Amino acid sequence: MRALHLIGPTGSGKTPLGETLQTRGLFGHRTHHFDFGAELRRVARGEGPPEILPEEVDFIKRVLSEGLLLENEHFYLAEKIFQAYLRQKGVRAEDLIVLNGLPRHEGQARDMERLVEIKLCVELAVDKKILQFRLSKDPAGDRREREDDLAELVARKLEWYYKRTLPLKDYYRERKIPVLTIPVEKEDTGENLYQKLLEFLSEKEFKIIFSF
Repeated sequence: MRALHLIGPTGSGKTPLGETLQTRGLFGHRTHHFDFGAELRRVARGEGPPEILPEEVDFIKRVLSEGLLLENEHFYLAEKIFQAYLRQKGVRAEDLIVLNGLPRHEGQARDMERLVEIKLCVELAVDKKILQFRLSKDPAGDRREREDDLAELVARKLEWYYKRTLPLKDYYRERKIPVLTIPVEKEDTGENLYQKLLEFLSEKEFKIIFSF
C-alpha cells in the first residue's frame, strides 16, 4: 500500500490539503486522507473503533490534553486506529494513502514501514510570522472548535514538530524517498495548496515515484 506523508507545523494547512486530495484524488488515483489527530480526537470522544479499550481511551485523552507524542512503546495504539481506518474506508491496494500526523518521529516512521510504503514526503514550509497569522485567522477554515488549540498546547506541538518531526526529511532522504517542499502563504486554503502540489509534482514524476 503506497502512501504520501504530509508534514508541516500545526496551522500550515495539512488537513485542508489532505481533505482536498481525498475529494479530488491525485492524477486519477483514489486517495484517502488519514488525519491521525482527527482520529485521536474521535477516540477521545468515545467514537473510535471498538477494539480501543477504555484504559486506552483514557491514555489518548491524556496525550491530547498534555500535547504529547505517542512513543514507540505505544505505537500499537496508532496501528489499531490505522487498521480500523483502512477497514472502514475499504482501502484497496491500488489506492493512495495521505498520512497526516503519523508518523511524527523516526521511531514511528520505522514502525509504519511494515504497514505502508511511504513513497513521497510533502513538507508544507511556513515561516513563523505567517504561521502566527494562520493560527489566529484560520484562513483554511480547519481549526474551528479544536480543543487542542490552546496557546500552551500549540506551543508544545510546534516544539515537538521542529525537534522530532522535521528531521524526518533527512530520514527519508537517507532512504532515497523524495522530499517535496511547498511554501505556504498567509491565505492558502486546501485548494491553493493542492494547486501548488500539482505545480511542483508532474504526473510523470508521480507515476515514477509511486510506481503506478
